[in-house]
Amino acid sequence: MGDEEVIDASRTDGATAPGYTPHPYIGGRTAALRALAAWRMSWPGAPRVIALTGAPGSGRGRLLTGFLMLCDPEFRTRLPLDELDPATVPPDLPAPAVPRPDGLTAAQLLWTVADHFELAATRTADIFTELGAREEPVTLVVPDVAAAGPVRAAGEPARLVREVLAPLAAVPTVQLLAVVPRELAAELTAGLPQGQAQIIDLDAPEWADPDGLVAHAATALDPARGAPALPFTTGPRPREALAGALAARAAGSHLTVELAVRSALLAPEGFDPADTERLPASVGQAVALHARRLGADPSLLRLLLAPLALAEGDGLPLSLWGTLASAVAERDLSRELAEGTLLTAPFVDLVEAPSDAEDGAEDRAEDGADGTGGTDGRTLIRLAHPALAAEIRDGLPDARGAQTRIAMTLLEAVPGQDWSRADPYVRDHLAGHTLDAGLLPQLLTDPGLFAHADPVVLRAAVEAVPPQELGAPARTYLRTAPLLTRTQATPALRAALLETAFVEDGLAPYAQALHGLGLALPWRTLWRVPSAGATAVTAGVLPGGPAPMPVAVSRVPAATPGARPLPGGDGAFVVHTLADGTPLDAAPEQVVRPSEEERAASPFGLSRGGGYVRVWDRETQEVVAAVITDTPVLGADLSADGVLLIATERGVTARRILAAPPTAPDRPGPAPLACPPLPDPK
Repeated sequence: MGDEEVIDASRTDGATAPGYTPHPYIGGRTAALRALAAWRMSWPGAPRVIALTGAPGSGRGRLLTGFLMLCDPEFRTRLPLDELDPATVPPDLPAPAVPRPDGLTAAQLLWTVADHFELAATRTADIFTELGAREEPVTLVVPDVAAAGPVRAAGEPARLVREVLAPLAAVPTVQLLAVVPRELAAELTAGLPQGQAQIIDLDAPEWADPDGLVAHAATALDPARGAPALPFTTGPRPREALAGALAARAAGSHLTVELAVRSALLAPEGFDPADTERLPASVGQAVALHARRLGADPSLLRLLLAPLALAEGDGLPLSLWGTLASAVAERDLSRELAEGTLLTAPFVDLVEAPSDAEDGAEDRAEDGADGTGGTDGRTLIRLAHPALAAEIRDGLPDARGAQTRIAMTLLEAVPGQDWSRADPYVRDHLAGHTLDAGLLPQLLTDPGLFAHADPVVLRAAVEAVPPQELGAPARTYLRTAPLLTRTQATPALRAALLETAFVEDGLAPYAQALHGLGLALPWRTLWRVPSAGATAVTAGVLPGGPAPMPVAVSRVPAATPGARPLPGGDGAFVVHTLADGTPLDAAPEQVVRPSEEERAASPFGLSRGGGYVRVWDRETQEVVAAVITDTPVLGADLSADGVLLIATERGVTARRILAAPPTAPDRPGPAPLACPPLPDPK
């Protein structure tokens, strides 16, 4: 928070106890501030869990911001604490944890909490257990749950409440305050003992704050606070009269007041502050009245704003706005948009998107990634408030049809269907538009999209589709997605992991298509055999014939069909050709494997962990291939010519390393394979 966020709302009275100064940012909400302060200080009888709610635009975010100012030890020094109602000022305690859910999945937010408190948990269930075992309570404030999720149509806010916030609320050592949509407030507090939870609905009479709404309007109209000098802003009396009239018409909606003020200040021609009947009583009226005052059809303004209301992520690239508006309207609106700057200005915000890496950041293995894909530093445009976006969407006669036309337009904008050249917004958010249009399953057949799209966003969209509607490629993507979202994988590595998954699932054409994308894949998956229960795998050669045959030998349970038992009954072995995985009727003792000297002289080295295998260039010490697995690595080996064998619970795979090997010295001949037991090279 900066100093510029503190506004002068001292003109209001009534909501604040006599003799005390209103909160300088909120200008009211004394009853709610008292309840929040009691929660923060764990006052006897105060609830442990608070669901702060209200209609969108009711000012719940503004209230929370003002309250957090009082909770921040540094910011408190900038506030006139001695002049405020003492019951609204929490004690000087460490700032609470404030994990923002904006754009995050439920799992991401939960791991954010775990990281903040430095928990040792490796599973989601362990997070709740560790928090419950703490001697001292932990305080969590979760702003705007409605902003959760990388894909709007995926319903992430409800999942966040059910899978994260409600379980956190049930932990006795957790003190929780969350800003939630009204329809989720009761679900958050359900099941808690009486007195432990409270719902503060800012639209309810006991929490209403008409004086604060007047103060909000008066401050927004004040030239000392940045408003232009106009007849209805320069004098205190006209300004306060207009502020009172705006608040009286707005029925408690801070957003309606904000949009009305923006409209009057950005396009003052024709605005009559004395004509109170032409002041908006709702967000929809704010749009309509502004359009009519500028001589435009309100339906045209709604069409121009529709692409922004349907946009995903942080906003729509400015360059796409006109194209998508025309797609929604099914006619060319480029001229109307170019000439309608004043028409749209009160309802939109420009956002300079920060430059970022294309891929998400590393996170926990089973629960997703931290990060939501990158942008390229361009200017984005978005609507002034999510409630305005909801109003525009609700007013569309055919929202699904509009989304369909947007999705088709975005798909046509991919140059030559080459996703590496697609606009970042198109690449990462087309899935969200097609999900909302009911068309996502048809899109999930393109390996290029799988490799290039932000895996966090695409995974969230695919998970929102009923499983029975997904085709085989989409199911393969979905089971591979945890590997993609937990790493900072480049598109090439994402393509490589998917390539192996397609081979494992019998979708060889999709695996081959990934090699045609122009990405430098580190390997080509040659084959996969189920070999359930394989615990070790070794590369070697089978003597005989014109030349020794390279083979793979896997140690498997004795009951495995086609396996050769070991003497003494301690397991069995199967042998496959290294080139294509054809099973061979050969005894493992016939196989000859490289000697330790030959391994040391080979161009590549191998290292492995519980869930990964790395192949590195012995000469440069650089990793040329890093395989991440979704099940533990049970065995791994590398042939002299660079074929990597890995055994996991899914079976045995063979991958040819595609990096050009350095020139290697002449190697001595192979040594006989000692069997049993078969070594498991590390």
